[in-house]
Amino acid sequence: MTDFNDKINLIWQIAESLRGVYKPEKYGDVILPMCVIKRFDEIISEKKEDIQKAYSLYKDIPQESQEELIKTELDGLDFYNISVFSFDNLCDDQDNLKENFINYLQGFSSNIKDIIAHFDFNKEIDKLAKNNQLYHVIEEFNNVDLHPNRVDNQTMGYIFEELIRKFKENAEAGDHYTPREVIELCMKMLFMGKEKQIKTKGKVISIADFCCGTGGMLSVGHKDILKKNPNAKVELYGQEINDESYAICKADMLIKGQDTNNIAFGNTLTDDGHKGKNYRFLISNPPFGVQWKKEQAYVKAEHESYGFEGRFGAGVPRVSDGSLLFLQNMISKMYKDEEGSRLAIIFNGSPLFTGDAGSGESQIRRWIIEKDMLEGIISLPTDLFYNTGISTYIWVLTTSKSDERKGKIQLVNGSEFSKPMRKSLGSKRKFISDDQIEELEAYYKEFDNYKDSKYSKVFDNSDFGFTKVTVERPKNLAEILDDEKDKDKFYTIAPTVREVVEKKLLEIEEKRLEFKSKKEFLSFLGVTLTASRQNVLIAKDSESIPLKKDIQEYYEQEVKPHLVSSWLDESTFDNIGYEIPFTRHFYEYKKLDSFENIMADIKELEKSINDDLKELLA
Repeated sequence: MTDFNDKINLIWQIAESLRGVYKPEKYGDVILPMCVIKRFDEIISEKKEDIQKAYSLYKDIPQESQEELIKTELDGLDFYNISVFSFDNLCDDQDNLKENFINYLQGFSSNIKDIIAHFDFNKEIDKLAKNNQLYHVIEEFNNVDLHPNRVDNQTMGYIFEELIRKFKENAEAGDHYTPREVIELCMKMLFMGKEKQIKTKGKVISIADFCCGTGGMLSVGHKDILKKNPNAKVELYGQEINDESYAICKADMLIKGQDTNNIAFGNTLTDDGHKGKNYRFLISNPPFGVQWKKEQAYVKAEHESYGFEGRFGAGVPRVSDGSLLFLQNMISKMYKDEEGSRLAIIFNGSPLFTGDAGSGESQIRRWIIEKDMLEGIISLPTDLFYNTGISTYIWVLTTSKSDERKGKIQLVNGSEFSKPMRKSLGSKRKFISDDQIEELEAYYKEFDNYKDSKYSKVFDNSDFGFTKVTVERPKNLAEILDDEKDKDKFYTIAPTVREVVEKKLLEIEEKRLEFKSKKEFLSFLGVTLTASRQNVLIAKDSESIPLKKDIQEYYEQEVKPHLVSSWLDESTFDNIGYEIPFTRHFYEYKKLDSFENIMADIKELEKSINDDLKELLA
């Protein structure tokens, strides 16, 4: 650990030396790619001669075939550099340093060049050279020993992760950065109940994140698995749309010895980088409340053309928030076998309740819940993220619920589980301590012991469903005449017919007549009216009836006594919706102080102010 800290401190000193040329939040633009390049340089340093020999054998054949053949000559080495330059000799020719360094970078195999290109590193080389800093940076990095014989892949991964964390915390509001304690809590949920499978000898464990950013969640997942089973074979998969984040993630994967082909670049919604694949563990923190208007045509086409054979079969949400699209994409990659998959995703409050019955959001929630995939939701404290202070939630899904959880959904209220930070980072003013993470894990894990407690409640799936039925009733005459549009339409009815209708409406009001249907009401009027004129006479409202309640019974008990002449539109009996009113289930009524006590406090405050004023003016 001392050596680890020494390496971090040494690299950080190089970063600090850039002050004046770069702002602190931009140090990473140079240090991260340089750290990656130096590590790769160290890995191939003892194979330079073998690389040159292999290159001379295949240099005249097409590059794609050439690369694969060169790699076969290098005992499984996944990358190489054919340049005559290295960190050891780059600074020997200071006059041509920039040109030689670019030549050196162009000598890498395509997978490394792809990483460097997404870093947009040539721009930084120009800036460093212009400010006479390129020689200094290369020379200083040459003094940082990152050779695999002394820094193994795991330690190198930790070094790189720590640098990413430091640079991201220095960036404005920690953009794209998920707090580490939130990731740790997600991992507790993700691997819960899967300890036996994780510890199985020779088990291949796959973890995927399709909004992977710099790969932070994948890295923590990788580390947690190895803690549980040091011999586990962990395969990491991801997709990222931001160039720099993609470059950092891909570099981190290569440093860890992962297959970088598993990290796809591009828009997850329109360019499925993992089509047809399945994974055991999936995790993500997709962007909160972000429009998907640019992706709308593609997503809707996939939804309409492929249904559940595609990724968005359950429905499409409103264009202002694509959160539930990211979730559907993840679900499409889950195994449906006996072992199943587990998924943890971080959302804001919107996916819990936005969208009425029949809307895209409600239909997606309905599908997830009726397929018994939603295992639980944990609310998090506010002011936890670097770029927003809003309430957030961890949704936990699985395609293989344990027997005691089948047909059930657990809600855990973690909103109070936080401690204040000594110094705020952007919007982040709180953090969840290790002890609090363990507490939340216990509430979730000990399902049977906390079915109805202050912080944990368990519900049937159907508790979150409702039928939104239409309730119709005759309008009274005053209602019609008070509304200008209704009034104008009403007076288009022939006078003799209108007179009959007026009398009938008054009779309904006076006698509180009851009707079982629209047909019965129109029959009572005894006149023939067009559909548009019928609508002027009928008021429509809606009632959300819990799925567990009988529709007719509920209506007779809760609605009919207040609207005697009303009836139900039976064509709406299939209009089923789902929402999760999380906050309502944990609301605690706090009795207000008495009027007398409040007045006494006000008088005491007035006296205190007057005393202060007298003292001031004395």
